[in-house]
Amino acid sequence: MKKVYGYIRVSTVKQGTGVSLQEQREAIIRYAEKNELHIVEWFEELETAAKHGRPHFSRMMKLLQNGKANGVIIHKIDRSARNLRDWASLGDLIDKGVDVYFAHESLDMDTRGGRLAADIQAVIASDYIRNLRDETIKGLYGRLKQGIYPFGAPIGYVDNGGGKVKTIGKVQGPLVKKAFQLYASGRYSLDTLTQAMRELGLRNSKGNFLSLQTIAKILNNPFYTGVLKVKGRTFQGLHEPLVSSKLFTEVQNILRGKTNSRHIKHDFIFRRLVKCAVCGYSLIGERQKGIVYYRCHSKECPIKSIREDVIETTLLQSFERIQLHQVESKILDELLEEAQESWSVNEKGVEESIRMQKSRISQKQERLTEAYIENAIEKDFFEEKKEMLLVELQGLRHKTSQISGQRDAIFSKAKNFLELIKSVKNSYLSAITEEKRKIMKIVTSNLSIQEKNLMIAMRSPFYEIANRLDFLTCDLVRSIPRTSTEENANPATLRPEPVDSPELRAKMQELLDFILQYFEDNPPKEDDKEEENL
Repeated sequence: MKKVYGYIRVSTVKQGTGVSLQEQREAIIRYAEKNELHIVEWFEELETAAKHGRPHFSRMMKLLQNGKANGVIIHKIDRSARNLRDWASLGDLIDKGVDVYFAHESLDMDTRGGRLAADIQAVIASDYIRNLRDETIKGLYGRLKQGIYPFGAPIGYVDNGGGKVKTIGKVQGPLVKKAFQLYASGRYSLDTLTQAMRELGLRNSKGNFLSLQTIAKILNNPFYTGVLKVKGRTFQGLHEPLVSSKLFTEVQNILRGKTNSRHIKHDFIFRRLVKCAVCGYSLIGERQKGIVYYRCHSKECPIKSIREDVIETTLLQSFERIQLHQVESKILDELLEEAQESWSVNEKGVEESIRMQKSRISQKQERLTEAYIENAIEKDFFEEKKEMLLVELQGLRHKTSQISGQRDAIFSKAKNFLELIKSVKNSYLSAITEEKRKIMKIVTSNLSIQEKNLMIAMRSPFYEIANRLDFLTCDLVRSIPRTSTEENANPATLRPEPVDSPELRAKMQELLDFILQYFEDNPPKEDDKEEENL
């Protein structure tokens, strides 16, 4: 019996898991048994035949050229080759005496007529794949013109199925945005940014860390601004942008060397954040024998130096004072939810009152217009009253838009604030240098050194949270200096973990009222996203 190979191919991996491969294999086995051929090896290809260079096909062709088998059985001509180059290679083998069989077609490849029929079918298959390619490209560009990206979602986005818009991933999306922000700061090279993103946990869809080349590819991809770019052509995407066009442009300028940004060689954690309490100048970080010191370089200043680990230890002790006990956190969450529900009920009442006022104004406008038409009032009086009613109506409209928007923003800010203080210490410990600096800027307003002691001035309402056990027995006073030292920041001085009780709930309600009032007095700014980024 002649020794032959069995070759089967499907166009996609998905197709290979279905019936196509099995059907081809069974047809080839039946053909081999009928013609007394012995299949010594199978070659399965999960690649398109439209392109030259299929690995298994190429290996099989080399084995046949070296005489390792007498021939090959292929299911159909279009399974062997849909490009004329591979078909020509098969023709060369036939000319050298290698047997090529097709299980689905009754073709005698040793005769001129059989070769001609096979050549015609190969040309038809090649033309079919060209037409299929053209139609596929038309479909792809049709999707792009609709604003839909027809390929796999870039890192940071999620696929939602064919023909659907990509959405931002809850985990990877913010990390990709952080990569843009860090690089735009000018404090990172591609090498250090790659390392920083590894520390933050940015991975690809396979769960692997990103290489420098992948990070560079992300920073150069306009997809993250809402723009689709394929083969040099751009389209407006329907997906939500992950970064602003301004941030993307800043990143491109740095990548192309169009800015004067320089990478800081020694990016110490407390660089320009700790001041000398005597002269007011920022302490300068220095590394000596592996230890970082911060020194005041002013002449004749009594402040000499302080170690970085001492500063960080004191800071972490202060963060522990901010962090709520589990019981306190649970009570505050419940009270915040109750306050929001209560506000929603009150808001509906206020909106109904405003609606009734608008209705009354509309009725007045109608009566005023009727009186003017019937010449019961003069035109000047009509215009004067009409202007007054319009001004009043505009005020009610403005009031309606303000009520829900501003209050929702206050509750959102308060919720984000409570989430931050639950884990501020852990967030700091797990953060990279840039994130640590951001946390310090959010929580503290001033760090200063006085006689080798670190003085920490906390921002409101972090200060009130840190000192809640002292202040909740009386009115919260903002004029008290919001500072703590290594001594009074020691968590050992805190009272034991509280127990849920009516007294504690009353104090937590007082604290929540203060937090809500603080954010009402200091409305969130649209461009202030520091806490949300954390």
